[in-house]
Amino acid sequence: MKVGFWFDPLCPWAWISSHWLVQVQQVRGIEPCWDLMSQAILYEDQDLTPEQRDTVREMIKPLRVLAAAEQRYDDEAVPLLYAALGVRFHDRGLRHRLDVLPETVGDALRAAGLDPALTAAMESTEFDGRIRRSHEEAVSRAGPDAGTPVIEVDGADGRVAFFGPVVSPAPRGEAAGRLWDGLLLLAGTPGFSELKRSRTQGPIFD
Repeated sequence: MKVGFWFDPLCPWAWISSHWLVQVQQVRGIEPCWDLMSQAILYEDQDLTPEQRDTVREMIKPLRVLAAAEQRYDDEAVPLLYAALGVRFHDRGLRHRLDVLPETVGDALRAAGLDPALTAAMESTEFDGRIRRSHEEAVSRAGPDAGTPVIEVDGADGRVAFFGPVVSPAPRGEAAGRLWDGLLLLAGTPGFSELKRSRTQGPIFD
């Protein structure tokens, strides 16, 4: 099964879910399709302080580099670069260090075997349209309340998209497979739309 997965590289919940999805790929043989979603776009209409708005403007920059890598290479560059960015942003705690964002992104490009000169895309609006189209596609499929990540699978009514899963830490091995089986069960139930509880656990990266 092809599985759509929309993510923002700065989102810790998407990073954890991506680890789960890689585990599912190993135990259930799925084919993840990685695509872009932007927290900056999610926040752009909110009532923010000037400092918060400055931060939001910075948040699109790693997505620009992911889009540039996709154009320069191919679709396979996206998960490679996302993996390298996620290690630095989340596992190494640099997500809030936007002051060193160019250095972090350049280091991730080198680790992924990609051209570090692609960091120049951070300051270009060339890829903003592509990012917005991808983001809007995710929201159109999962609904206007969706955040990042969004996952899309085969369901009872064709393709079905959900916000999430939000889980911490990421299940491994067969536990990851059982969560996947449960997701397919929900997606295969006609009319199912929501199941939610308050978050009880902060992000755990392992």
